[in-house]
Amino acid sequence: MEKNLIKNVRETVPLVHNITNYVTVNDVANILLACGGSPIMADDAGEAEEITSICGGLNINIGTLNARTIESMLLAGKRANELGHVTVLDPVGAGASKLRTDTAIRLLDEVQFSVIRGNVSELKALWGTEGTTKGVDADIADRVTEENLDEMIQFANLLSGKTGAVIAMTGAIDIVADEEKAYAIRNGNPLMSKITGTGCMLSGVVAAYCVANSNHLLDAAAAAVAAMGLCGEIALQRLKESELNGTSSYRTYIIDAMSNLTDEILEEGMKIESR
Repeated sequence: MEKNLIKNVRETVPLVHNITNYVTVNDVANILLACGGSPIMADDAGEAEEITSICGGLNINIGTLNARTIESMLLAGKRANELGHVTVLDPVGAGASKLRTDTAIRLLDEVQFSVIRGNVSELKALWGTEGTTKGVDADIADRVTEENLDEMIQFANLLSGKTGAVIAMTGAIDIVADEEKAYAIRNGNPLMSKITGTGCMLSGVVAAYCVANSNHLLDAAAAAVAAMGLCGEIALQRLKESELNGTSSYRTYIIDAMSNLTDEILEEGMKIESR
């Protein structure tokens, strides 16, 4: 894996345009600041292209999808492509409703994404295979396990070839893959699923890492996924220091851990395997 990926983020302070969902917008902004990036949120069609033009990256999240923002996503995505900017798609809940699925597929048809970050159920919906969703979360039937890891890596490779994007498949074991290579990442812990927005936050971090390391998209995306998982582990240790701590403190500790993360800490703590 490439070196100095986090250092490059902190030195360049990439500006990321986020058209994200209103459940987690504040957390996405804070994690971007913590990782060394700079967030801007603009979801009106009247300024989406203009804001995208001044940014280095675009993060599109369909978590609270509505007709007004679909137009903004398409306008911003096409403008980002014209400028050669990094683009990230987080197809939250794709497969859970026709609107979400159709919109995600339309975005893929009309915008070339650099990275697609989702759970297995969402990514299956993009492929056209029926997954099992539980609201906006992956169903247990779609989880990545040691037993099906090779199969899931092959699927990620194929989806990357189909979409032209790096695929970041997140779950109990994370997979980050392009058409030819993959990383299996085993950082993180189950408590992260009890915090609304850890996936949305990760997509923002992926965008920042990829903007700052645009010549190494696969490694940058893998580092972002490992970093988020490692921050979850660091935060859990801090959470255990007091029995009065709970999930709200955990969210804060994750952001704290991200703000203190360095390449050296990541290299020492990430559990990553090249496949």
